[in-house]
Amino acid sequence: MPLHAYTSHVDDFARRNLPPCEEWPELLLAPPFDYPKRLNCATELLDKAVTEKGWGERIVLRGPYGDFTYRQLLEMANRIANVLVDDLGVVPGNRVLLHSHNQPMMAACWFAIQKVGAIGIATMPLLRAKELGEISRKAEITHVLCDELLAETLHETQAQYAGFRHVEYFHAVPSNNGLGCRMRCKPTTFTNVDTAADDVALIAFSSGTTGAPKGTMHFHRDAMAICDAFPRSILKPNEDDIFCGTSPLGFTFGLGGLLLFPIRYGASTVLVEKSSPEILLQTIQDFNATLCFTVPTVYRQMTPRAAAFDLSTLRQCVSAGEPLPETTRESWRRATGIRLIDGIGSTEMLHIFISAAAHEIRGGATGKPIS
Repeated sequence: MPLHAYTSHVDDFARRNLPPCEEWPELLLAPPFDYPKRLNCATELLDKAVTEKGWGERIVLRGPYGDFTYRQLLEMANRIANVLVDDLGVVPGNRVLLHSHNQPMMAACWFAIQKVGAIGIATMPLLRAKELGEISRKAEITHVLCDELLAETLHETQAQYAGFRHVEYFHAVPSNNGLGCRMRCKPTTFTNVDTAADDVALIAFSSGTTGAPKGTMHFHRDAMAICDAFPRSILKPNEDDIFCGTSPLGFTFGLGGLLLFPIRYGASTVLVEKSSPEILLQTIQDFNATLCFTVPTVYRQMTPRAAAFDLSTLRQCVSAGEPLPETTRESWRRATGIRLIDGIGSTEMLHIFISAAAHEIRGGATGKPIS
């Protein structure tokens, strides 16, 4: 069977809005990028962490709402997946808007959407109703999972866009209301949809710097590829690493650096709802973080404050999202002893695709294409 012949999607929105399959390039990929034709990124990243790799009792999520193990995150995602299918009628290929701050339930919802074969559209909490409405129209979104703290914005969005069939609100951790209430009676197991490696898993919207925001489609294999590229080649994380940063999970820089990367390598991540230079410094100190992801502006703002915090556990810091001035890189090195790893990424490419490991960093240069 040709690579593009099979799709799990019942709702064919994604295939209708991609070029015809016969026009797709055939990719000749070497390990570790030679993924099988059938691939569900939730299975590979989360389920196998528990069922095959033995990480079930390791902590995966840290933060103000407590610690969650890989097994607990998997069970939360499975319960939500059952709600999506049984109660909300989600079928593979439906678009599900995920609007939330960085917190445990958002992580569980993201994986649940992948498990049921739907297409996740994670959005940043600062987006306004007008922006959410435009995204919803372009992606023809049918279902919404929304942080209850952002309910007012979602209500305003519903006044502009009438296509939502089901909207469920959730608290940062499972509660007795909304989605949390539905989850309570659902089983902790779920049989993931047998998605194709080139079934669309998520639509990420660009920032709109060159006009109106554009939806970029990414496959299940793409979610795996970003985990097996930049972190494998540049960061080389291990199971004891603790990731942190300021980027929302609705921004692809944050999705990779604060959720997918740590889970791929058996590490953990700190999720906090609010972000600022002061909060990030406190987070590094309080949670003994070892890897930090944020933008140059935040590193510049943290530098004069760094001496007031214990940052001794930090071993690598990643900068992306905007140009990194050499003065910022050097001042951060003097303050912490750490040379910033610069990276070029884009929404269209999902994550960083040009960078250099710490021992290869050269002033004024970003790096080389990642393999």
